[in-house]
Amino acid sequence: MAHPTTETPAASGHTGLKREVGVIGLLWASVGAIIGSGWLFGAEKAAVAAGPAALVSWGVGAVAIILLALVHAELGGLFPVAGGTARYPHYAFGGFAGMSFGWFTWLQAATIAPIEVQAMINYAQHWTWANGLLNPNQTLTAEGFVVAAALLGAFVAINFLGVRLLAHTNSVATVWKVFVPILAIFVLGFTEFHGSNFSDHGFAPDGAKGVLAAISTSGVIFALLGFEQAIQWAGESRNPRRDIPRAVLGSVVIGTLIYVLLQVVFIGALPPETIAGGWSALDYPGISGPFAGLSTLIGLGWLATVLRIDAIISPAGTGLVYITSSSRVTYGLSRNGYAPQTLQFTDKRSVPWLGLIIAWVAGVLCFLPFPSWQRLVGFITSAVVLMYAGAPLAFGVLRKRLPALERSYHLPAGTIISPIAFAVASLVIFWAGWDTLWRLGLAILIGYLLLGGYSAYAVSKGVPNAPRMDFKAGQWLPVYLVGMGLISWQGSFGEGAQGNLPLWWDILVVVVFSLVIYYWALAVALPVEEIERNIRGVEVVEAGGH
Repeated sequence: MAHPTTETPAASGHTGLKREVGVIGLLWASVGAIIGSGWLFGAEKAAVAAGPAALVSWGVGAVAIILLALVHAELGGLFPVAGGTARYPHYAFGGFAGMSFGWFTWLQAATIAPIEVQAMINYAQHWTWANGLLNPNQTLTAEGFVVAAALLGAFVAINFLGVRLLAHTNSVATVWKVFVPILAIFVLGFTEFHGSNFSDHGFAPDGAKGVLAAISTSGVIFALLGFEQAIQWAGESRNPRRDIPRAVLGSVVIGTLIYVLLQVVFIGALPPETIAGGWSALDYPGISGPFAGLSTLIGLGWLATVLRIDAIISPAGTGLVYITSSSRVTYGLSRNGYAPQTLQFTDKRSVPWLGLIIAWVAGVLCFLPFPSWQRLVGFITSAVVLMYAGAPLAFGVLRKRLPALERSYHLPAGTIISPIAFAVASLVIFWAGWDTLWRLGLAILIGYLLLGGYSAYAVSKGVPNAPRMDFKAGQWLPVYLVGMGLISWQGSFGEGAQGNLPLWWDILVVVVFSLVIYYWALAVALPVEEIERNIRGVEVVEAGGH
């Protein structure tokens, strides 16, 4: 079966993407997304939640992300299309599942840029010119709201200059973004290191529950997110089948190594008096900017200045990448028929301009209900991992139904890794807690109203490329979503959880439930001929057809 190799302007108007990005641009897109505001806050939040056992949290989080990245690496090389993570479930399960995971994908992409802007504003409080942007409770003032909207607008403006300039701009920013955390690791590690900090107040003061909760709610998984950016840009890659797997796996390795070392030096560099009351009471002047405040505390004022500058550049780079991805996911949803075809139009630089405008509007709206960095972390983590969870399912179906497809990267033991990856993704979602998951459920319902409403309209009016819902192939999805919600409600993670499922038993229930869903989904997935039709349909559109 042929693979899409070009995305060129169609005969009527600009509706194509240009393949201009090489492996370094793809790698830097993913690394630039991974090294964002997560490194500025993640080590401190994880240490408060789990103590030195935060290192275990990073280890578990890294394993979860690597499992999902391995699955994505094969799929990304197999189907190098723009907004790929939104499309894989569409191939395997048809319209209903494709629409659902497309919404999950758009939801996470559209909400990450605002959280990066919020991080920029939080760190900027060190400078007098930023006074008045935040209220005492860290919510945005009216002036802060305007500044935040303007920063998002700047991200959009850069995107309008085209993907080639964007890739170059992001590559320059990413070099800085990777250099500064590495600098902090070496300087803090060699300037002041208290090995006793790892044991004086207990290695895991809150036990396993603290370790697991930190994975979803303290920024561990959130910090490691971003490897999929290379896949979202697949439609603009010069050699996607070779470069996408390299970029995906390379970015995860780089990000994990940096974050684990940052956690080690953060714990070790803390003066013992800062944790005299225990890890949950960690406090020192400037802790709102953890690494910069710590640098000042131990007499490294010059490093604190560098870190505060980075607190503008790193989140800005990540926000820039996610504005790009949000517009590409919108483009992909339209290609699959879940959104109006006008969203496919691109300008003379092949930029999907309507998707950029929608990304800006959605981002501005996020500042209203979610005005602070930490309040968004659990929500975004759950949305992203829910998006990722569609890949192992599609992977299993494609391995089973179409084993002869030529794969540029063939995942060893993929039939074993895939269900494990899905179960691990479900656990990460579960650990976010009930108070996060019920809000995510509400956001999912909104998506069904928007995309489902348009899809129903498109079918009734005979709109070209109107999707077939294929409810039979996606029958497992509502059971999975509702089931995860019920398990979370009966568990012990998050405010409002009933506590009827004790620790470890809840993990067993989530794993067994996930495996049942996984093999159920494989059993009812579309037959071979319909999967091939879905793939061919996208290939025709990607090549510029209608």
